[in-house]
Amino acid sequence: MLRRLYDWTMSLADHPKALWALALVSFIEASVFPIPPDVLMIPMVLAAPRKAWLIALVATCASVLGGLAGYGIGHFFFESLGRPILEAMGKADQMEAFNARFNGVGFWAVLIAGVTPFPFKVITIMSGWTAMPLGTFIVTAIVARALRFFVVAGLLWGFGQPIRHFIERRLGIVFTLFVLLLVGGFYIVRYL
Repeated sequence: MLRRLYDWTMSLADHPKALWALALVSFIEASVFPIPPDVLMIPMVLAAPRKAWLIALVATCASVLGGLAGYGIGHFFFESLGRPILEAMGKADQMEAFNARFNGVGFWAVLIAGVTPFPFKVITIMSGWTAMPLGTFIVTAIVARALRFFVVAGLLWGFGQPIRHFIERRLGIVFTLFVLLLVGGFYIVRYL
């Protein structure tokens, strides 16, 4: 079933309303959809390189708005869904401690999930659930998603089809290593 969903998402790249399809996929991926927008974005940029920046902008804006929807799911539906599940598991007393720890590193959690292959929707929902400050969430989501989508668009615009395999197979690893180096650098500066 996931393969059919992937193929369907890819087929949207050729649709006359591909930008709208990209906006929809970017929006729902940030809160519930399992296929990342890159699957649709890559063939769109390759087909129309002069629109690379517009495509990245649409993906960024829609993804941030979808992230707000995910935040809302975590914030407004936690009481009806999340809390009973945690109480049934005997974990309700640990929620406050988790919330404090998550919000202590929330900026980094959103940034890391926004640029790496980690599912962004998990962090958007968790951010709402833990009541991360909305301003922090929005700014970090904009930075993370813009970084991810504009780097992909820039690589495709600059190198075209030859870079596609690298993006599809290795860019997530490169982003992950970049974030680890960035966090490691901040840690070294702060504690050493």
